Parts: sequence; C-alpha cells; structure tokens
Amino acid sequence: MLTLNEKGLADRQAWLDKGYHLPAFDRARMIQKTAEAPVWVHFGAGNIFRAFQCAGMQKLLEAGKAETGIIAVEGFDYEIVEKGYRPNDNYSLLVTLKADGSVEKTVGGAIAESCVLDSGNPTEFDHLKAVFSAPSLQLATFTITEKGYAVRDAAREMLPAIAADVAAGPDKPRSYLGKVAALLYARFRAGAAPIAMVSTDNCSHNGDKLFQAIRIFAEGWHDAGFLAYVSDPARVSFPWTMIDKITPRPDASVEAMLRADGLQGLDPVVTSKHTYIAPFVNAEESEYLVIEDCFPNGRPCLEAAGFLFTDRETVNNVERMKVTTCLNPLHTALAVYGCLLGYTRISEEMKDEDLVRLIRRIGYTEGLPVVVDPGILHPKDFIDTVVNVRLPNPFMPDTPQRIACDTSQKVPIRFGETIKSYLADPSRDVRSLTAIPLAIAGWLRYLLGVDDEGKPFEISPDPLLPRLQEALAGIRLGQPESAEGKLDALLGDATLFGASLTGTGLDEIVKADFVALLAGPGAVRKTLHQVLA
Repeated sequence: MLTLNEKGLADRQAWLDKGYHLPAFDRARMIQKTAEAPVWVHFGAGNIFRAFQCAGMQKLLEAGKAETGIIAVEGFDYEIVEKGYRPNDNYSLLVTLKADGSVEKTVGGAIAESCVLDSGNPTEFDHLKAVFSAPSLQLATFTITEKGYAVRDAAREMLPAIAADVAAGPDKPRSYLGKVAALLYARFRAGAAPIAMVSTDNCSHNGDKLFQAIRIFAEGWHDAGFLAYVSDPARVSFPWTMIDKITPRPDASVEAMLRADGLQGLDPVVTSKHTYIAPFVNAEESEYLVIEDCFPNGRPCLEAAGFLFTDRETVNNVERMKVTTCLNPLHTALAVYGCLLGYTRISEEMKDEDLVRLIRRIGYTEGLPVVVDPGILHPKDFIDTVVNVRLPNPFMPDTPQRIACDTSQKVPIRFGETIKSYLADPSRDVRSLTAIPLAIAGWLRYLLGVDDEGKPFEISPDPLLPRLQEALAGIRLGQPESAEGKLDALLGDATLFGASLTGTGLDEIVKADFVALLAGPGAVRKTLHQVLA
C-alpha cells in the first residue's frame, strides 16, 4: 500500500515500481532553507496551483536552480489546509492526462509549508506577518479566482467587508484582501523591502485588479508612507500575467487508477464550505504562463520551468488572444450548449459536428481577424492546439457544468471584446457575426434551467443569477411569444456584454436566435444546425 506522506514515501521503491516520479531533491533541506529565508508565498491552495506553479518550482529544485520552496496559504477555506495539505505533509499528486492516452504520475514536494490566512488565529497570522517581513521574500502569487479581487458591488458601492476593514485599520482585518494588505503593511513597517505581488488568475489585467484593491486599503488606512510604498513599482510591483492550464475537479476514473496502484487516503473530503478536497490533481499537459518581468526584489529562474517572461504589452496581447479569441470564448460556448444538450464531458462535445462548427466559427472566422498577434505565442497555432488537441482530449474529465460557472463575469470579455472590435472598425459589420450572437442567445436560453428535451437541470453558480433569472421570469419553453420584450434591458446592459448591443443590429440577431432556441424540445439542436449550416 502507498501512503502520501513522509513516512509512506520513505519506501521510494514501492512508488517507483508503480511508475511515480518522486521529488529528486533534499526536501528536508528545502524546508529548512525556506524557513530561514522565504522567497515565494502563494495565496489560493487550489488545483491549478498544485498542477502548475508547484510543478514548476519542483523542476527548479530538481535541477539545482533553487534551494527554497513555496509557502502555500489558503484564505477562503481553511479546511483545505487542515484536512488536505497537512495530513499529507504538504505532498500532493499530479496526474497529467495526455491526449495520446499516456499518463504521468508525479509526487509534488515543492510546498515547504501550508498556512491559513486567519487573522483570528494569532499563531497563524503572526507567522505570516513574519514571513512577509523577511527581506528575502521576492514574490507573492495568487490563484484566488476573479471574484477574489472584488471590492465593489454592481452599484459600485464598496463591499461591506472591505469597507469595515478600511475603517478598522490593519490590525485585525476580516476580508481576504484586507488580510493580504495587512501582511504587505507588516512588510512595509519592517523595512519596506521590495516585493512582486503577482496575480496569476484568469482575468484581464489581473495585476491592476490586485493593485487597485490594495490601494483602497493603503488610502483608507491613512499612512502616506504605506501608500507611497505600494504605489511605487520599484518597491511593490503588480505584474500582469496570462495563465492557461485546464485542471478539472479530481475525477473518479483517475481516483480508481490511483486506488489500483494501492494508494491509501483517497476518500474524498468535502469541507463545510463545500470544497472538494483530494490529494491528487488531474490536469492536461498543455500549459502557458506568461508574466510581465517586473520583480523589484528578484525572482526564481522560472523560465527554466517553461514560464514565459516578457513586457506588459505582450502579456496584454497574449491575454486578449487567449481570453477573447482562442480558448475562453470557445469554452463558454461549449459550456452553455453542452448543458442544454445533456453533455457531461467537454471532450464528448468535440464529437458533435454542430458544436465543433460553432466554436470554429467563433475562433477562426469571427475572432482571429481582430486579434493582435503577440509574437511570443501565435494565435492560429494556439487555437489549432485548442481545437485539435486540448478540447478533444478524451482523457481530460472536464465538464461543461464546471466551465459554466460565473458565466456572467466572463461574457463581457470572452465575447464583448470581439464585439467592440467590430463596432470600432468602420470596415467591419458587426451584423456579420453569427456564432457569437448564437453563443450569447445560448447562454440566455441556458439561464432558464431547462435542457433541449424540456427537462430541468441545475444551473452552475453565478453571482448575477438571481438578477438574470428575474429578468427572464415568465419565459417558457415552447412559448416563444413569452420572450417578447424580455431581453431588451439585458441586451442594453454594457456591463453584461462589454458594450450595449441596443441598436447595433446584434441585439436583433440575439433575440431571433433566442426565440428559435425557445420553440420547443429539440429547438436547440435544430437552431444550431440551421444557423451554422
């Protein structure tokens, strides 16, 4: 039997016999070196962190290009650390599922320690303040999701938790961002050593989002020195990044494979915050992390692990290429239509001629003509890999239901940016778009929570779901007339679509597609086929 902890890994041969790659460095020394002079702290102890950033750091440790590891910090669901990380001595498993059917199994050991970002626990919080006070600390990275950077509501009012922390000061903040700002404040008070605060979340201009949040606290705490510190890129930088790696929820088939190897401790743990914890991550092989090279205190040589360092403009162009054209719009279209058509795997959708035709038109026909080639990654090559290798990978257990989460937050970027490019270019006619308005209409149809057979399904979580469903209330499948006038206010909302669609001609296309999708059972399939023929 195999056990994922220090004691279980002492029998290295048993793991090697089952085909696992084990950490090829002195882990005890790494932990000691990290405690003495920490270099890297990461906030957000989820799957992509373990599959990507941790795996990258392990490559440096194994190549002798680094001596310290990563300090993992969880600030949303403390049970991830308490019930997931620490029982496994901060080890994790990365199962890489390749399109050719081969599998790589890697024991990850690059995490030196795990912490909870709990200001109500003096032991934990004081320790993190000490870590942040260390002059050796070069970077703090983040994977806390786009929602994690929110400081204001839809009415532009400061969120209550943020407002409370701004008013109370840095001593005992309660919000996630307030606690991060307090740690940065501790660094300022301890000598104001430089640091890079690096968001690696999948959102546009992520460094700016993090900076704007931190600045709110710096301004509200009325310390001019701290405000000057966080506002000076030579002392505190907030680089832009673009990240891309598909890391679905741990899959039962992968769990079964690990059980067959004799691995113990795989029984799932669901936290009180409904987080699913597993000691393994399953992920695709493809990965991209493009980072603005702005690190005032230096950085690990992560280019040796395949990370791409460049300037801000190039990061922006890569991010726009991926998010607005070559992957994310395709993913969202597959998500909403996959749910409507009863699919539970993205890879299975890629066998559906209508859906493949839809995403190819969104990407190649409607998106590529207006995207800027960033040079460091080429748009057509990128989308070729997405369409031909990544999405069809039958061994990747990714689901449309997962991708459909928070779609309201994604639509203005994933579709809105292309729409705005067409509206801004007199040589292009926004009314020539067919696949993008069909994807938007599909999302609105999805929000009714009824599939193409007329059966109800569970809509994925979305912060605007109550508002959107209220706007669509009364619309019924098989009653197209019930949609009359219901979409006008939504389609005129620039926050939903990146631009108001009212009067562009695109609004009429979306409404026509929506009515067609609403005609009755089977209308989704019929409309897809007819519009894309």
